[in-house]
Amino acid sequence: MSALVRLVNVSKRYAGTPALHSTNLSIERSKTTVLIGPSGCGKSTLLRLIIHLIEPDSGSIEFDGELITPDNIGALRRRVGYVIQEGGLFPHLTARANVLLMARHVEKSHEEMQKRLLELCELTRFSGSLLLRYPIELSGGQRQRVSLMRALMLSPELLLLDEPLGALDPLVRASLQKDLKEIFACLGQTVLFVTHDLAEAIYFGDQIVLMNEGRVVQKGTVSDLRDKPAGRFVSEFINAHRGIALT
Repeated sequence: MSALVRLVNVSKRYAGTPALHSTNLSIERSKTTVLIGPSGCGKSTLLRLIIHLIEPDSGSIEFDGELITPDNIGALRRRVGYVIQEGGLFPHLTARANVLLMARHVEKSHEEMQKRLLELCELTRFSGSLLLRYPIELSGGQRQRVSLMRALMLSPELLLLDEPLGALDPLVRASLQKDLKEIFACLGQTVLFVTHDLAEAIYFGDQIVLMNEGRVVQKGTVSDLRDKPAGRFVSEFINAHRGIALT
């Protein structure tokens, strides 16, 4: 079975208004699937449904062949890393304490935590000399590296990234994009990545899932979207990014 996560007829409404229409989607193992589309199209809702921060109104979600339920979501969350927009670090905790938060929660030994912390610093190119700083004392790029380390601390099978680079300036963003892509390849990581930036989607995505108004409009490679658009919206979305080399 190549899919790590499967959504089957999953939907979500708020006050009667659809945030996500009935959706079927598979997240393939060791691949990066990118969700892209205009603001409010349902990208972040889909991520929150997978990790059950919100409950679906209909349909089912499977993780590694197991149906996600209220009874098992606690255990399954330990197999998922999640980076929200702008990182979501706790300001009263040092970088080190932020990274170790879940490891302490599941009662990892001091030796295990220290070994993993050093591995993650090397992997993300984060200087160990910065671990005792608080988030306000770190740059935007450094904070995102800390957020990524926290998400990777328990060696998750799935990594959920909700526009993790959107608030960074272009040079820092480009540097982090390069590092992230190398990290995903090094770990063989399964990733679900939300962005509104087509260039970023092309850079990361093994599969691009274009969404609009709570629906998956088309999925495939950028060549599929460019050369075989499923409808007018796909063509308009691609043409709106005509300054990007769509290769």
